[in-house]
Amino acid sequence: MREELFADGIGEITVTGGIVRLDLVSLSPDERDANNNPKAVLRQRVIMPVDGFANAVDLMQKALAGLVEAGAVRRLADARQDEGRGHRPVASVQAVPRPANSSPNFS
Repeated sequence: MREELFADGIGEITVTGGIVRLDLVSLSPDERDANNNPKAVLRQRVIMPVDGFANAVDLMQKALAGLVEAGAVRRLADARQDEGRGHRPVASVQAVPRPANSSPNFS
């Protein structure tokens, strides 16, 4: 069996020369920020060449399009985008809420 790793997201992406570093983060069960929210802590770093990263982004965009089409997620325009810089608003993704569990075994 191959080892698996869970991550809550990507904390940072660093590009140096022809190398891209993706820092995968998870929410800490015991470390808290000033607002008592779980801190994102580094779990693993993925390092790949720029062309491999570009191919991965293309694949993820296709997967995201499938999720949007299936109704699993929806795109939301980022209203805080700095339109004065001439950039189009960046789309963010929000998971569609799952219905409440109707089983009598859950309260």
